[in-house]
Amino acid sequence: MDALRRHWPEYLMEAWGLGTFMVSACLVTALIEHPGSAVRQALPDPTLRRALIGLAMGATAIGIVYSPWGKQSGAHINPSFTLAFLRLGKIAPWDAAFYTAAQFAGATVGVVLAALVLGSRIADPAVGYAVTVPGPAGPSVAFLAEAAISFGLMTLVLAATTHPRVARFTGILVGLTVAAYIGIEAPFSGMSMNPARTFGSAVVAQVWTAFWLYVAAPVAGMLAAAEVHRRRRGDGAVGCAKLHHQNDRRCIHCEGREARRAV
Repeated sequence: MDALRRHWPEYLMEAWGLGTFMVSACLVTALIEHPGSAVRQALPDPTLRRALIGLAMGATAIGIVYSPWGKQSGAHINPSFTLAFLRLGKIAPWDAAFYTAAQFAGATVGVVLAALVLGSRIADPAVGYAVTVPGPAGPSVAFLAEAAISFGLMTLVLAATTHPRVARFTGILVGLTVAAYIGIEAPFSGMSMNPARTFGSAVVAQVWTAFWLYVAAPVAGMLAAAEVHRRRRGDGAVGCAKLHHQNDRRCIHCEGREARRAV
């Protein structure tokens, strides 16, 4: 209750962040992929359309990280990020629990809001509530792909946030990586890296195809990246749990104490 009393603004900011991301994901997908969209009709090449979605979602991620609220909460907007920082001892256990709950709630509310705006268009198979499901290669390939991209993104974040000259650009690097992953990896798994993101679409659309892998693979990939970084660089070579720390917003992760390390 003490954590909730002191840090509830950050929890709501995390919910807002992923909710905003999901609203953007649904709206952008409808704009570019819906059969009645002028953009879809003007761009028959699915690879080009996917690249445009990637650019839009990468820009959304960057905007969230560098927004005032993103600067304050740290803009995890992903339980996998939060659990990896918990493993590294950079976020307190109760904060991690509330962050995770807020992320799942925010993702769900975001898809519901997008459905209210889009109406029946969001249910069209080409849009499909922006659900993430395995590609033609099947769940096994999707699992490996999700684990690999999650490992890569967390490795990038840890390397960037611990490098003084690069740390302030971490959000940009994350956005560019998200854009590239959507353009390249999405055909294999839909490109989630985020259990809450997949849950938000699945619970509204009631499409739970291989949902387990969108929980297990991102968490496994990011925890593995955290462990590799910790073993190679040591416990002292881990920055704050924020993706952008070079600002004047309060930091609940560094407020006069170190978060207790998990395990």
